[in-house]
Amino acid sequence: MTTLPRRLLHALDRFNAAHPWDHNAHYHRWILRQLPGRFDKALDIGSGSGDLARLLATRAKTVHGIDSDPAIVARAQELTPAAAPVTFTAADALTGIPADSYDVITCVATIHHLPFTEALPHFRRHLAPGGTLVVVGLWRAQTPVDHLLGTTAIPLNAATGWIKNKGRTAPRPVSMTAPTRPPAMIFPDIVAATRHALPGARLRRRLFWRYTLTWRQV
Repeated sequence: MTTLPRRLLHALDRFNAAHPWDHNAHYHRWILRQLPGRFDKALDIGSGSGDLARLLATRAKTVHGIDSDPAIVARAQELTPAAAPVTFTAADALTGIPADSYDVITCVATIHHLPFTEALPHFRRHLAPGGTLVVVGLWRAQTPVDHLLGTTAIPLNAATGWIKNKGRTAPRPVSMTAPTRPPAMIFPDIVAATRHALPGARLRRRLFWRYTLTWRQV
């Protein structure tokens, strides 16, 4: 829990609301750096308005995005050029993945909405030999390191919002209509479950209340 005074927190909330930016998109370029220069098929789980799926299409022959929110899937389709090799489906991540294998699977800010110990083996089954899984997730803060990272991120979050919005009117994020919930798992439990399902996976706490997970199928 942060020790910042309540009035300062309220002021920061107002500032952040006036200077919004996408914490998930912040990691999109990092995701690309974990991937091969070119690959055939990619799957983006929890694809939202399609920003990452369209970015993956600069490397992939085909990209498929799935999201449980039909409204945001419709918006993703509207935002995607007809010539782009990207398709979207409104589907559940555990039951609606097409029966195929993928060279790349990405999952950003979605896995905490799923049963974690079921999701990772499920994603693994859809990953082609030599394929790469990249997850950007959220965890529930518990340890001193967690709280230190959270406290450090507060002024950096405000500064990043100011820099990104400086001199222009910031576009508001696309509204999600599906229900959301805060993360329930603590980071040590995420690590333990991941090591069991994906031996050799790399996990790291990150700024802006995120962690990253990367794993390559043998």
